[in-house]
Amino acid sequence: MSKHTFDHQEELPFISHLIELRNRILKVVLAVLVVFLGLATYANQIYSYLAGPLLKHLPENSTMIAIDVASPFFTPFKLALVLSVFIAVPIILYQFWAFVAPGLYKNERKMILPLLVASTFLFYLGVAFAYFVVFPLIFGFLTAAAPEGVAVMTDISKYLDFVLTLFFAFGICFEVPIFTIVLVWTGLTSPADLAEKRPYVIVGAFIIGMLLTPPDAISQTLLAIPMWMLFEVGLLFSRLFVRKHDNELQTTTGEDE
Repeated sequence: MSKHTFDHQEELPFISHLIELRNRILKVVLAVLVVFLGLATYANQIYSYLAGPLLKHLPENSTMIAIDVASPFFTPFKLALVLSVFIAVPIILYQFWAFVAPGLYKNERKMILPLLVASTFLFYLGVAFAYFVVFPLIFGFLTAAAPEGVAVMTDISKYLDFVLTLFFAFGICFEVPIFTIVLVWTGLTSPADLAEKRPYVIVGAFIIGMLLTPPDAISQTLLAIPMWMLFEVGLLFSRLFVRKHDNELQTTTGEDE
């Protein structure tokens, strides 16, 4: 076999992987586009729902404003596009899973799929927690803290950027159990080491809560305590994973003998 033929055979699998990746990216884009087309008609209503936690705490006769000329048109559509990506996350993760699964070992496939499902659920849970629990506290505090004679009226585009930042922040913070399990799974640490670092984790959770929420103890605690509890959940599941992994190794060793 000539070198040219050997190189050609090596290029074929690489090109086929690129084609498959392209096809799956196109499916993701198509899914987001379909969801966006369904939401675009209701973009203004969706934005009004998102602005609800702030509007409830605005003083009487106070409203949100639009500084830029095109903001009333583009801002709701921007929200609809971001929401389309949020809704399409299961499809995005499925396409990712379908692409990488053939190259994984059987035990890795058993581990990654539940992690993908759990991480999606936890991200949505973090977003819901921010909207229903944290937003009312934040906006209640900020509007009440305004100096006398100052009318609280925020720009709609700046409000959207603010809440999207918090959505992503809380969604990522609620991934603590996944991070914990992955750290143990990859061998970077052990459940015993993580348990010893619990005091640092608690302090870190309160520091993150202080940075992401207004300077009041209630909202800071409402973020820090769930993060701590989620760390404990991740620690528990990581211990179960290590125990199961050890049992599988013992079973394999016994069969070999």
